[in-house]
Amino acid sequence: MIYKNFQDLKLSALGMGAMRLPVVGDDDGVIDEAAATAMVATAMKQGINYYDTAWGYHNGQSEIVLGKALKAYPRENFYLADKFPGYDLANMDKVEEIFEAQLKKCGVTYFDFYLFHNVCEMNIDAYLNPDYGIFDYLKKQRDEGRIRHLGFSAHGNYDVMKRFLEAYGDDMEFCQIQLNYLDWSFQDAKAKVELLTEYHIPVWVMEPLRGGRLCRLTDEEEKILKSMRPDETVPAWAFRFLQSIPEVTVVLSGMSDMQQLEENIETFKENRPLSSEEMGSLMQMAENMVKKIALPCTACHYCVSHCPQGLDIPSLLALYNEHCFTEGGFIAPMALSAIPEDKQPNACIGCRSCEAVCPQQIKISEAMADFCSKLGMQQ
Repeated sequence: MIYKNFQDLKLSALGMGAMRLPVVGDDDGVIDEAAATAMVATAMKQGINYYDTAWGYHNGQSEIVLGKALKAYPRENFYLADKFPGYDLANMDKVEEIFEAQLKKCGVTYFDFYLFHNVCEMNIDAYLNPDYGIFDYLKKQRDEGRIRHLGFSAHGNYDVMKRFLEAYGDDMEFCQIQLNYLDWSFQDAKAKVELLTEYHIPVWVMEPLRGGRLCRLTDEEEKILKSMRPDETVPAWAFRFLQSIPEVTVVLSGMSDMQQLEENIETFKENRPLSSEEMGSLMQMAENMVKKIALPCTACHYCVSHCPQGLDIPSLLALYNEHCFTEGGFIAPMALSAIPEDKQPNACIGCRSCEAVCPQQIKISEAMADFCSKLGMQQ
């Protein structure tokens, strides 16, 4: 197992995420405890020492099952991460209540790592609102040793992350972002890494395989990778990409069965970063993957000046592209929830004034209509 230095700790470069544990049938709220416990045993034996859970994972059962599985090991042999569930605005005034419950659910007296969960467009104002006392409370828990290291995770855009860092950056020790070779450009992850570097904050990675999407390549895409590294598996390429980014400390993978766990452990037995030529080929492949689905908006903003509704069309198209590529997911709906109703996709009146000035000749009105359809919005 590769290990990375973080302050005075040595963390396994591969962390076990507990969002996609094995379940019974198709019920996400019923974890197969025996299978999950066996996976934790294998992970511990093979040197994984970082375990990540959250309040909402597996309908609230992840913390309980992971805590039980880790109870078999000395507390100093593993690092446990949990998060304050600010993805739900109803939780904002319950930080103490939830934190105390999380310690009990996990069966521990402290968390090694604790995060503001999912800083995004929807909740940034609430997270920064001192009336809720979230930051003050969590900082106090760190001062008292019940949190050893405080950080945050973010699915929000660059500007949202910057606002959070301007307020709390001096006290953030690590940040967890969605990072993979597809999102390096597609979700502007490269700029987010650079922003964190400015604040001297190391990067934790979530969604290294983009929910499994980067395991399912076309024959043509697989051929490109095999031509460069015949012995490398398709999923391993995603991890080798991350091994090529020096700011990355921990890569979290939500493994659902023993086979996935064992394959990932095998990959993390050695550090094999990409050469500049391999990186260039991978980035070109990622760009082509996106082009097959995404609209070629360059955010020139000509459309905005001609929209009678005053819509931020480039931003809406970026969310549309994300939603189309992911074939659903929560990122676009989450971001849209922070936008006023009269500035959402269903505010488009189909006048096509924007299309008359679009250098890329994008059929924007059709995209907005399709976006509404995908989201179940009435236009």
